[in-house]
Amino acid sequence: MSPVAVQLQRAAVLHGPKDLRLEERPFWPPQYNHAQVAVRSTGLCGSDLHYYLEGRNGDFALQAPLVLGHEAAGVITAVGPGVKNLVLGQRVAIEAGIMCKECNYCQAGRYNLCKGMRFASSAKTFPHLDGTLQDRMNHPAHVIHPLPDNCSFEQAALAEPLSVLIHAARRANLASGQRVLVFGVGAIGILACALANVYGASRVVAIDINRARLDFAKSHGFASQTYCLPMVEKAKTTEEQLRRAKDNVSTALSKFNEPEGFDVVFECTGAEPCIQMSIHTAVTGGKVMLVGMGSRNVMLPLSAAALREVDIQGTFRYANTYPEALKLLGSGKLRNIEKLITHRVPLEDTARAFELLARGKDENGNMVIKIVIGPSS
Repeated sequence: MSPVAVQLQRAAVLHGPKDLRLEERPFWPPQYNHAQVAVRSTGLCGSDLHYYLEGRNGDFALQAPLVLGHEAAGVITAVGPGVKNLVLGQRVAIEAGIMCKECNYCQAGRYNLCKGMRFASSAKTFPHLDGTLQDRMNHPAHVIHPLPDNCSFEQAALAEPLSVLIHAARRANLASGQRVLVFGVGAIGILACALANVYGASRVVAIDINRARLDFAKSHGFASQTYCLPMVEKAKTTEEQLRRAKDNVSTALSKFNEPEGFDVVFECTGAEPCIQMSIHTAVTGGKVMLVGMGSRNVMLPLSAAALREVDIQGTFRYANTYPEALKLLGSGKLRNIEKLITHRVPLEDTARAFELLARGKDENGNMVIKIVIGPSS
């Protein structure tokens, strides 16, 4: 019997902090209820960067080599037995999380909280589940979503971070006519602004410490007004930090001419001072959505929330959001959303892309917001 030729593909594999290697690996036909996707675009995000720089993301440390990437789209190249909803050549987006479908959370439609969730590119579970920074990957068919005709691969790669904001907006019951404030205008914050506009917010404003990013948000119509926080030395005491947060809010609300605050505040930085400020910027009876991941332990002005019935809500990943995200991305309603993608890099240069993302500016001084990894040019 003649030997079967093993087909090889390339993958960007992380072995440790800043140890990213382009390797050739075998790829296999998809198993039952799985499909194979030729990956055409993968957006890099903050959690990918943490793994690249530190070999860990919070409590989740690398225990074995791992392929990063979870914001992705591509083309179906093979389908396994039992797959009915996908066909060869179909353009799709990959939802990275694989839920158990049996626990109480999954049964209730909150599969983002599934204790048995395995998430591609995360080191939370072991063996790790490889992500999308590879030429092809096999993935369960029920978390592969067909693209609308007008949605490009690059736009579809934004469906994952956009899903984070759709989930947060649903939890906030974001409605037309509400006033929205966004802390942080990185990729997630820009998407929060864009989504609030689509949902009919009467006003969308943003706060950051980075003037260039604020100018980007305003010039492309994501925020109607912005406020740049002053750069100051770190507060020496908790009391000073809390007082400074309140003072900064007073100045910002005055500039926005919203002395009572905003109906919904999306906190997209994860930074302790911004979380503290977010409580003061919410109107009495308003909501603060904790979207950003950063400080693990935070001192909060809880009385300022409790006495004004300001709801502080956590939000984690997403559930049942991809169809809406892809529909929005293909509709053209998210005006200028493609401007988020500032740099495009081929798979073999993934390490350079991470260094670029870490610096925040390219060799020519241009701002880096979202980098998309694609096939070789």
